Amino acid sequence: MTLRMPMPAEITLRDKTFEVPSGSTLRHALEKIGVNPDSVLPTRAGELMTDDELILEGDRIRLIAVISGGTP
Repeated sequence: MTLRMPMPAEITLRDKTFEVPSGSTLRHALEKIGVNPDSVLPTRAGELMTDDELILEGDRIRLIAVISGGTP
């Protein structure tokens, strides 16, 4: 019998990379690594993701920090 371990996915924010298990939602993974899902724009292969999308085995997800501010 051969057991196959799924490859983790990688989430990168600035200069930090986190390994997360595949199969969970993006929102769950972000919360688990301490990133507020409302503070980033997640991309996979250059395409924006929604926070309810499942993370797939071997995914490389890049987070772009959202900057807000200015004069009200």
